[in-house]
Amino acid sequence: MRQGMRPGLLFVALAAALVAGSASGVEAPEPKAEDAAEASATAWLAMVDSGHYGESWREAAVLFKGAITRDEWERRVAGIRGPLGKVVSRKVRSRQYADKLPGAPDGRYVVIEYETSFVNKNEAIETVTPMLDSARGWRVSGYYIK
Repeated sequence: MRQGMRPGLLFVALAAALVAGSASGVEAPEPKAEDAAEASATAWLAMVDSGHYGESWREAAVLFKGAITRDEWERRVAGIRGPLGKVVSRKVRSRQYADKLPGAPDGRYVVIEYETSFVNKNEAIETVTPMLDSARGWRVSGYYIK
């Protein structure tokens, strides 16, 4: 872990932009956008939950992959998620559409917060931010856990 990072926090890709409440108050242009983004986030989290970190990097948004190498992602996520143990429960706490996020290019994003319980950490908040990634559809552009 890089010096200066607090244990228990994982900042990847657009971390500063992904903190709860950072999304603009713009409503989704179509109600199904948030549903599609959430489905993508759920599938991506399943890869992370099963330890398929390299696959989660491969399936992430181009923006995510431009911000962190596969090797660095695998190392960092294993160092944070491994000690937490398996997911016991996860439920959506909030989701918000945004077309602008601080420090990120304009685009179509959905910031999703999950209340998650792990075997070794009863209460955690995971923030997953899918973005509409050109022809690939909704792909995760950032992940934050505290």
